[in-house]
Amino acid sequence: MLNRLQESDIKLLRVFFAVASCNGFTAAEPVLRMQRPNISAAIKKLEERLDLILCHRGRGGFQMTKEGEVVFQETKRIFNAFDNFVFNLKSLHDDYSGHLTIVLMSGLPLNVMTAVSKSVKTSMHKFEDIHFNVQTRLYNEVEHAALSGECHLVVSCYDMVKPESIVFHPLPYKCEGRLYCTKSHPLAKYRDQIPTSVELYDHPAIGITGMSPSNYIGNERRLSIETFSDSFESCLSAILTGEYMGLLPDYFVEGKTYAEELIPLGGDEFAFSHDLFVMNGKNTRMNPVLKHFIRELEYFVTQ
Repeated sequence: MLNRLQESDIKLLRVFFAVASCNGFTAAEPVLRMQRPNISAAIKKLEERLDLILCHRGRGGFQMTKEGEVVFQETKRIFNAFDNFVFNLKSLHDDYSGHLTIVLMSGLPLNVMTAVSKSVKTSMHKFEDIHFNVQTRLYNEVEHAALSGECHLVVSCYDMVKPESIVFHPLPYKCEGRLYCTKSHPLAKYRDQIPTSVELYDHPAIGITGMSPSNYIGNERRLSIETFSDSFESCLSAILTGEYMGLLPDYFVEGKTYAEELIPLGGDEFAFSHDLFVMNGKNTRMNPVLKHFIRELEYFVTQ
């Protein structure tokens, strides 16, 4: 069992990380520039070091175990932190090259995703030898991502009390939404207003982990949260069963094939508006590359 990480372990973890990212030994060969027998031997040695089975390989194809999934996620965090350390070290010498990691909250609207892509492109054109790693996290994970040092910037909504350990750069964009249910739901007839005589606790709702308005909204009329989702996507799935009502951004509904099945409830009383931010931990060195990316994002998100 591994008690202390050694240099040789880092090399083995890089092999495993490549195999897991490529979803197979053969696909990882050109990435690692290693032949399959050597890759297999490295994975076996790592499994012996960790005293864990990380993956199954055979006729059924490559498949990670539950333990392998955990090791893969932790390895990703380690290597992101390594990349960030090297980048920040270079910045001290005015060398702005290397890898930048940007974390996006899952479920952002298409125009925000497009703005991120354009900002990445212009930043890569302005600064030579800059590479971007763009990843996604669930809403309840973005604060940790900003603080942990595993990324440089986070693009996310944030409606909770803002910790002093995080710097918030507001973007000129709001994620607006409201309470939704299906046509078959008992409250579907109350588009404009839900009468005060209607007891909301009689109607189950689904909340979103970490998002404060998932528990209540409007004139302190609390929803009856009976289950939680971890994203707008899973919240939508629960609402479409017809058993729950829940909060969704309008961009999750407008123009979608399932829009005809959904009804907005309660008018403005049950509407919400979340500000969008670029976030970073106070220990993040805000060099010219990061500043440029934020300025570009502020511009493109309004286009």
